[in-house]
Amino acid sequence: MRKSSLGHHDLAIRLRSGDRAALARAITLVESTHADHRLAARALISEILPATGAAMRVGLTGVPGVGKSTLIDQLGTNLTAAGHRVAVLAVDPSSTRSGGSILADKTRMARLAVDRNAFIRPSPTGGRLGGVAQRTREAMLLCEAAGFGVVLVETVGVGQSETAVADLTDVFVVLMLAGAGDELQGLKKGVIELADIVAVNKADGENLARAAKAAAEYQAALHVVAPVSWGWAVPVLSVSGLTNAGLDRLWQAVEAHRLTAQAKGELVRRRRAQLVRWMHTLIEEHATSRLRSDPTIRARLVELERQVAASHLLPDAAAEEIATMLRR
Repeated sequence: MRKSSLGHHDLAIRLRSGDRAALARAITLVESTHADHRLAARALISEILPATGAAMRVGLTGVPGVGKSTLIDQLGTNLTAAGHRVAVLAVDPSSTRSGGSILADKTRMARLAVDRNAFIRPSPTGGRLGGVAQRTREAMLLCEAAGFGVVLVETVGVGQSETAVADLTDVFVVLMLAGAGDELQGLKKGVIELADIVAVNKADGENLARAAKAAAEYQAALHVVAPVSWGWAVPVLSVSGLTNAGLDRLWQAVEAHRLTAQAKGELVRRRRAQLVRWMHTLIEEHATSRLRSDPTIRARLVELERQVAASHLLPDAAAEEIATMLRR
């Protein structure tokens, strides 16, 4: 047996028993880029896979300042109080210089951080969105194997991170703000097409009326932007993570979406499509890894970059040459 595989069986046993330290260690393992660790991670995921699949996988996105952390902290607390075990995977932007996480997830979700029925883990991007999607997917499976029945995957709502998280989850919640200018300008078509539920957050205090108005405008616009498909009409809710207002209705909408998706066969279809996309992500990762690790290809790539930059070679021709080398 290879040294990289030693211990993964014991780790899987501890993980399935709900050992939080084992879960943290397992996620660290799957996030590693070391070749031996990747082999061990693959063996671990294969072993725990039969214990996965039953959890509610919920993605949440929204622009910075929309109140995601406050809402997740309160929603998660509501769920643990109702008997659920909740894992939060925060798809976290990383410092482009240091590669470290720039969001302090556990301090932003103070109640969940000390809740024995909750588990919070940031997933630093390292500047690579595709890598985040893959590692977060594996972390999600590990959380499910550890007995967490609800997995909340949070993203910062910038760039293409929404698409990555939507490809991991069963229901995708988009958080919006009222009173930030023309609300309808916030309906980014690409994001709304992904949304299963829209929630206008910070519907409290003086912002209550504005939030209700914004929710009505979003609902009207959604009939045009995101028409009903497979029997699900996207609801728009007014909520407040700060005061806990409307969060019960938000979770009821999540549960209603799951029941409808199961009844219509959409849940099975969505998860099968996600597995195929995961496979393609892995194929791309392997190709990129070889591109970086093969000294012959890497040396030729440097020369091709020089020729392309000097306009001595078309980018298409350079790309075709590298593709040919990869095929060999």
